[in-house]
Amino acid sequence: MLPAPETALVTSPRVACDGATEIPGGAALGHPRVFLEIDEKGYVECGYCDRRFILKGGPADHA
Repeated sequence: MLPAPETALVTSPRVACDGATEIPGGAALGHPRVFLEIDEKGYVECGYCDRRFILKGGPADHA
């Protein structure tokens, strides 16, 4: 598993990504909002921006 450009630790297996959540007023800088479901691997990656969402306490959470 290669390191993702950006990762986010989440508490829900269903997440939304628009690529600009962290940018104040940056909705125009992101991508269309997509909803992603974390599977048995414990993480999911956005197909637009490659941001990786890791389920807290899941198999991919090595913290």
